Amino acid sequence: MTARAGVLWEIECSQAIGTMRKTEEFADIYRDLETRQGPDVLSAILDAQERGLGAVRAAIPALSGAAESAADRLRADPAGRIVYAGAGTSIRLGVQDGVELVPTFGWPEDRLAYLIAGGPSALTRTAEGAEDNTEQARKDAAALNLGKGDVCVSLSASGTTPYAIAACEAARAAGAMTLAIANNPGAPLLDIAEHAVLIESGPEPVGGSTRMTAGTTQKVALNLFSTLTMIRLGRVYRGMMVDVTPTNAKLRERAVRIVAAGADCDAETARNALDATGYAVKPAILVATGQNADDARALLDTHGGDLHTVFAALAGD
Repeated sequence: MTARAGVLWEIECSQAIGTMRKTEEFADIYRDLETRQGPDVLSAILDAQERGLGAVRAAIPALSGAAESAADRLRADPAGRIVYAGAGTSIRLGVQDGVELVPTFGWPEDRLAYLIAGGPSALTRTAEGAEDNTEQARKDAAALNLGKGDVCVSLSASGTTPYAIAACEAARAAGAMTLAIANNPGAPLLDIAEHAVLIESGPEPVGGSTRMTAGTTQKVALNLFSTLTMIRLGRVYRGMMVDVTPTNAKLRERAVRIVAAGADCDAETARNALDATGYAVKPAILVATGQNADDARALLDTHGGDLHTVFAALAGD
């Protein structure tokens, strides 16, 4: 996106506010919100969240398609990254989603990246003006050297955030797969992404406070997208996180339970298998079923780390 194009985007976004941004509306049903009794206030807020979840459900086909496409990209390129882009609440949710892929699914930290309006410090302090800086978004995207193996997830409740739009445009121009998640129909961000996910969460109980319903829906949408992506990459087996990184006592005990369930063995056998693999859960499951540690790792390497495929191949031998 050129500097002129960025300016044009900003003009278009500002002109669209009055007709498009449902998330900015002041809804009549909340006009007396602050005068209600506490339980009534909280019920109204919760009702809005529930309606938002209904909007997420309507977006499931789009989220599913995006996740399948993302898994294909990331499987094809062992250096491909998941990149989250946005400003304010949206990018904070994106960073949370990305960070948690590491301990939950064993996703490598070097296969994650972030395009944050205002930089990393904006995660813990406000930097509201940074969301308008399209030039910085282009510079940040260029610094990441985005490519065809990458998946860029751009987030914006309004769908008009200039930084998120410019980042998405730069990612697509670089050949990355692009996914946009926004909460207003007709949002410009949705028009430029390869995969567009609209979540019509509607007006907020506190007008314009998209950290509430819109934020909740974006968090849920990210959970759905990233979890299905990880499932398709073979990082879940029998509904368990078999690439978990057991870095503390709780997770080590969880690893024992996972191996025991995955290999249909007792806890002692599971612990012995984990000891043999340095507490790597996937190969430990194979060790617990009779493989040695080296063969277990070789089988996983041959079959893309997918235990279902490994066991199918062993059954065919």
